[in-house]
Amino acid sequence: MAEREEITVRAQLRSARGKNDARRLRSQGLVPLTIYGGEGGAVSAAAPLAELASILRSESGHNTIFTLDVEGAGASEVMFHDRQLDPVRGRLVHADLRRLVLGQQIEVTVHIVLDGEPVGVTEGEEGGILEQLLREVQIRCSPRDIPDAIHADVSNLGVHEVLHVSDLQVGDDIEIMTDPETAIATVAVVREEPVEEPVVEEPTSEPEVIGKGKKEDEGGESK
Repeated sequence: MAEREEITVRAQLRSARGKNDARRLRSQGLVPLTIYGGEGGAVSAAAPLAELASILRSESGHNTIFTLDVEGAGASEVMFHDRQLDPVRGRLVHADLRRLVLGQQIEVTVHIVLDGEPVGVTEGEEGGILEQLLREVQIRCSPRDIPDAIHADVSNLGVHEVLHVSDLQVGDDIEIMTDPETAIATVAVVREEPVEEPVVEEPTSEPEVIGKGKKEDEGGESK
């Protein structure tokens, strides 16, 4: 695992609450935060959007460990626990951060990265296609042991074979919580269905229209 970059974000305490205060903070480029867990009670704060967005865009994303230094409340190591995005702009509008405690294990989701090209794709004439069915897995470990991703080698995967969660290789310091029988990837074969020729019906002849006869007079004779 690559050595983690030490990141510190400075934040300010929030004295006011409510939607109006939250809108005011966002107009100043700040994101309302709630910090909880670990030692101490919940703290309401606000931090720069640009710095938080940069953390979320990093390789480790929401699993990034960083130091939040809240003016007047002190500094602590935290991770994202939950976040709220603007549904239209995709902008971070609120976040819950969790304090980390040394030696305490936590549960997080980690991306699965498939490595290699399956033999079911490169060999044979069936035209196999690699399909990734599961893109992240739940694990439990200490915060410092969280990997950026879990890699899975699929190079030996043949046609119709399936890679399961139980096939993942992780260190002894990581426990996978996802059901081991869950399928991660498979090599499928896409077969083209034969196209049936449209049935062209022969046109049917119109029935002959029989014209009406001359109107008979009251005596039964034609005029």
